[in-house]
Amino acid sequence: MPVVIDSDCINCDLCVPECPNEAISMGKEHYVVDTAKCTECEGFYDEPACIPVCPVDCMTLVAD
Repeated sequence: MPVVIDSDCINCDLCVPECPNEAISMGKEHYVVDTAKCTECEGFYDEPACIPVCPVDCMTLVAD
């Protein structure tokens, strides 16, 4: 289940440095997650590191 960022993203940049896989990048209008690179931080942290730092709660786990 990769993390996805919805359109409520305010482009605050807080999630980008949290991603150990460099899966988060700027899309056309807001940040996006490359689902091929997202591992939910497995092997690095117990849970995705990007979700708790999001100030607008626009990041969620979704089924592939």
